[in-house]
Amino acid sequence: MPRLSALVSLVSTQFFTCLTGLACCMPIPTRAEEAPVQAVPAIPQNPAATNADQTTLYEERSVSIAEGSETVEFRYRLLRPASVVGDGRDGHRYPLVLFLHGAGERGNDNLKQLKYLPTWLADPALRKRHPCFVLAPQCRMDERWVDVSWADEKSTPQPTMSTVDLAAATKALEETLVREAVDPARIYLTGLSMGGFGTWDLAARMPDRFAAILPVCGGGDDRVAARIAALPIWCFHGDADTAVPVDRSRIMIAAVKAAGGRPIYSELPGVGHDSWTPAYRDGFVLDWLFSQRK
Repeated sequence: MPRLSALVSLVSTQFFTCLTGLACCMPIPTRAEEAPVQAVPAIPQNPAATNADQTTLYEERSVSIAEGSETVEFRYRLLRPASVVGDGRDGHRYPLVLFLHGAGERGNDNLKQLKYLPTWLADPALRKRHPCFVLAPQCRMDERWVDVSWADEKSTPQPTMSTVDLAAATKALEETLVREAVDPARIYLTGLSMGGFGTWDLAARMPDRFAAILPVCGGGDDRVAARIAALPIWCFHGDADTAVPVDRSRIMIAAVKAAGGRPIYSELPGVGHDSWTPAYRDGFVLDWLFSQRK
């Protein structure tokens, strides 16, 4: 879909929705089954910029959570809007993006998880375009957001309880909502690879918390797809992915549609596991995400 017609469709959908008096505006492109990625990147290319450059922008924080009979410290980072007006009680509130990183960014340095989207969202131009909080928790080494095999072509039933690391990420989110001027109607969840699995899983556990989700090259339990059918969803996956089978996204999208949802799905031809770069660096994708509101 050309950029101009896509934006016209977006504005028209929002206007029509408001006219009908619906409480939730969910702009969706005309072709909900396929939404091609646009060509213009959201952020100027800066190969010298790394996640290490963002340590001065992202505050270092931690939460404590029980693991069996012990209490463990779980570390995360938080980016504030470049300019926060007031303390939130005067009506100035900002969206929040919860980002779940992939397996390669696990550890205890509270730094590697800033790779990719958190670093890109800290770009001055994008901070000006989309003032927001960015919450970036770090999964511990050898742990997972969701305890499933990433290589399986079919899903397994969602466990009753989330993993300790995903529960810690949720606790970090809840504490941030209490302490910061976050707009509860504009909380967005996204993640890549292992974090894509975490995105599908956490959304199914807390469907009322998020205004939209953006899972990238992950997978979920299609048996619980009905829980998230009302959520605005845009999913990305490369059809040449050899790390996470593309069928994992296809199955989830089909299940959400069967439950009455209208997800957007971009399957990228010839793209391997790195489908997050074309997804996150596209201005139209991020504009779509930040336009969603509960």
